[in-house]
Amino acid sequence: MGETHMKRRTFLKLAGGTALAGSLARPALAQQVTVKWWYHFDNPQNTPAELVAKFEKENPGIKVQAEAIPWGGGNDYSTRMFASIVAGNAPDCAQVKLNNQARLMEMDALAPLDDYLKGWAGRSDIADNIWTLNRASNGKQYYLPLHYVVLYLYYRTDMMAKAPATTEEFLAAAKAATKGDVYGFGMRGGGGGQDNWGAFVLGGGANFSKGGMVSEKALAANRWYVGLAREHKVVPPSAPADGFRQIVDGFKAGRSAMIIHHIGSSAEMVAALGDKVSAAPVPATPGAKGWTQFGDESNAVFASSKNKDAAFKWISFLSTGENNAALAKLSGQLPIANSAAASWKGHEKRFVDASVASLPIAGVLPDSPKTADFATTVWPQNMQRALLGQISPDDMMKAIETHFNG
Repeated sequence: MGETHMKRRTFLKLAGGTALAGSLARPALAQQVTVKWWYHFDNPQNTPAELVAKFEKENPGIKVQAEAIPWGGGNDYSTRMFASIVAGNAPDCAQVKLNNQARLMEMDALAPLDDYLKGWAGRSDIADNIWTLNRASNGKQYYLPLHYVVLYLYYRTDMMAKAPATTEEFLAAAKAATKGDVYGFGMRGGGGGQDNWGAFVLGGGANFSKGGMVSEKALAANRWYVGLAREHKVVPPSAPADGFRQIVDGFKAGRSAMIIHHIGSSAEMVAALGDKVSAAPVPATPGAKGWTQFGDESNAVFASSKNKDAAFKWISFLSTGENNAALAKLSGQLPIANSAAASWKGHEKRFVDASVASLPIAGVLPDSPKTADFATTVWPQNMQRALLGQISPDDMMKAIETHFNG
């Protein structure tokens, strides 16, 4: 199968090169190759149409069909992506997350990019540690970094004097802000909330190694986090089902004083609150290393694509210099290309500073086929049950431990 794949790939490279070269001489054949690309932006009103037009002008032999896929806390997007691969109708390329890489590899769904990257001038414009973070467990590069964020703490400056630096300060601030129908912390107990949970539980000493979810430190950190709802009642009653939209809207409306998200929300926050909102790294657990989610965003080419060369041209275009900066403005995230980041003015300084200050404790979930199910099913189901008092916080951690380590 490998030899057949290599022969087909060699043929496609030769055929693709001929088609692109010939298209310049024969305008009638321009745009004969179509690249289908899936993407998602936090703001569904934003569109990459200008970037598509620029690319198609520079590459007249290629037409890009960009399709926005609802994010749905990550669950909708990833479920649809996996389903398209199984059904045999996947796009040529798509935005992808690291917590899905192992499963995509297990499905033989990804095309390795190493040969393409050798000849791509933009490779050196992306920091080495970013390439290392994105490298697959087999040493190959399947992901082309696109942009990034780091989760941090948003806080209402009109509801508290300063950002809490420790978990003790966080709890005290949350208690002080909780009055009537106003709560100290907008907890995300629904889809995508594992990254918020990770700031306190992984940051407090839990890890995904064998026994790492049921150590005394791990259990204590999770009891504390669930206790924000069950014991201290500093989170909204809707927390077990709340996702991204609910926590952001609640924060903007003054129904919560603190939430955890990233710089992608900053423009929306400032538009609603002006200087009444600021940001800082997530609170630290005394004696623990700390952790926050490195919000990766990359592109990948799928193995089923019949237009791999053209697909790589498109995704590498998006990770290059000013194109990368333009896309980051649409996504609300930070550019991955150093040349774009150097003069970045896409976000206000206090939010960029909070992102940079968070990088020393930034990490990602395990590169394991089990991570996707953890994020989409195991964590949200058990978190919601723990928040509702249907299971104990320790039972929640035992379920996560069993999922990863049996």
